[in-house]
Amino acid sequence: MNTEQTLEMKCNRIDGRGYKAYKELAGEYQFPSYTLRIDHVQGDPFATPSRIRVRVDRKTSGLPRAFSANQSRKVALCDYLTRIFYKNCLKYSQGNRGTGKSGLIVVDRPGQEILESTAMVMTGQWGEVRFFMGLPAKGRRISGRDAAIMFLKELPEIVKASLFFNRLNPSDLKTHIETAEDADALRDGLDDLGLVGFVANGAFLPRTSGIDPAPLAKDRAVRFQSPDTLETGIMLPNRGCITGMGIPKGVTLIVGGGYHGKSTLLNALELGIYNHIPKDGREMVVSLPNAVKIRAADGRNVAKTDISPFINNLPFNTDTTSFSTENASGSTSQAANISEALEAGARVLLLDEDTSATNFMIRDHRMQQLVAKDKEPITPFIDKVRQLYDEKRVSTVLVMGGSGDYFSVAHQVIQMTAYTPEDVTRKAHHIAKEHASGRKQEGGHAFGELKQRIPIPESFNPHRGKHRTKISAPRIDEILFGKTLIDIGDVEQVVHISQTRGIAHALHYATRYMDGKQTLKEVVGRVIKDIDGNGLDILTPFVTGDIVCFRAFELAAAINRMRALIVTQQS
Repeated sequence: MNTEQTLEMKCNRIDGRGYKAYKELAGEYQFPSYTLRIDHVQGDPFATPSRIRVRVDRKTSGLPRAFSANQSRKVALCDYLTRIFYKNCLKYSQGNRGTGKSGLIVVDRPGQEILESTAMVMTGQWGEVRFFMGLPAKGRRISGRDAAIMFLKELPEIVKASLFFNRLNPSDLKTHIETAEDADALRDGLDDLGLVGFVANGAFLPRTSGIDPAPLAKDRAVRFQSPDTLETGIMLPNRGCITGMGIPKGVTLIVGGGYHGKSTLLNALELGIYNHIPKDGREMVVSLPNAVKIRAADGRNVAKTDISPFINNLPFNTDTTSFSTENASGSTSQAANISEALEAGARVLLLDEDTSATNFMIRDHRMQQLVAKDKEPITPFIDKVRQLYDEKRVSTVLVMGGSGDYFSVAHQVIQMTAYTPEDVTRKAHHIAKEHASGRKQEGGHAFGELKQRIPIPESFNPHRGKHRTKISAPRIDEILFGKTLIDIGDVEQVVHISQTRGIAHALHYATRYMDGKQTLKEVVGRVIKDIDGNGLDILTPFVTGDIVCFRAFELAAAINRMRALIVTQQS
């Protein structure tokens, strides 16, 4: 086997040659305490950096077996090590060494969430980090001596400081793992308690800004305190019993004045599907894993989606049981988003009036008097939300600050005042009874049955040209799939660009299950089952460290937004 001395000799030998000569470095090298694998060498100094792996034997690393005893702990351990590796790349790598990305050593950086990723993989025998290196050049000539420094001096320091237990902070690592394990246990316990969400007492929910998910400075944030009527205690494996606000199944309204924390609470719940790092403030804020955020998305593509529970009797006899458009309105897009989420298996819908279509949410008594129902195709959500729960057992958590008509359909009403919740359910129901709105119920006697759809594989073409496959994630809200650009900007529970990248590759992987018979839900379910059983590596034909896990709902959402999508409805 090649050794570190072999690698040094190769770097010196190709010094000063054209950049393509770096290809000679590809292969495996044995270092004293780890194995280095150079999987792919970039084509020039401006291209995507080279893909590199380092594998360390578990016995050599000294990482306790208890820290990866179950899936929750293993994901948290890998996440922690990735964060440490990222920090040490900044600490020990000199950085810029010439042209383009020369000198770069970097691993995919995690965010506030603890997510399974291909950046770090752990088995019972070894741990492996996948990262990227910008091999140095001066102009387009190899700087072999600098490459040797990166591989033989800087990288060994990064590896030793990141992947060996005797160099880590055991207390921080233990806290990281136990925090994730407790959050998973908390989430797993929600259903049996009849809850869709839980917010621990002492949590602090406000973020630094709309584009910075870090917690607001503690001296400016109000710590969460549950109202007595909704307070719930739950026993966790590491923290013991914790208390907080349990959000029951059914229809829950979050009300209050502007800037008092309504949307902040909903945002915490929509991201409660993920575990969060210690000191994030939302470590013990969780939601059922099948909770889906819904919003309007003007201009999105819709392919033969059944939106008839919400929209019917359109002009020109347009069929809303199989509705298609390349430019959906606010109301039709929101109706489609709900129908597609239900089709994919959502059991909780999260909505905010600020990002909803007004005419989809409410039609008040005065408008009903002016515009008769037979002239209005839209059945507002207010007339369907209770049917969703009573017939489908699908709960809804809704931020509503502008219409008290929803009081009459809510099971519970939470008022936010200066970021402090109050249970005002009895008061809201009393107001609804004493001050009847006069509006008529327009939802009919039942919600209705939604038709499942079957995706056609011919509409999934990842090629640019005859043979060139092009799959990428230019941004967190965009997927480039062949010649098709898919906008997922309204899919708000995607939190990392590497999730988007994973979804992009999953679109291609999913076609193996598209036989003209399996429904979209079945196809997506089989993809997720494969990932659960075999890991995220199955999504790409090469090993890479920049794929992060995602849910079936986000994969289904990306498929539904493909403008080339062709589906048939299940008979």
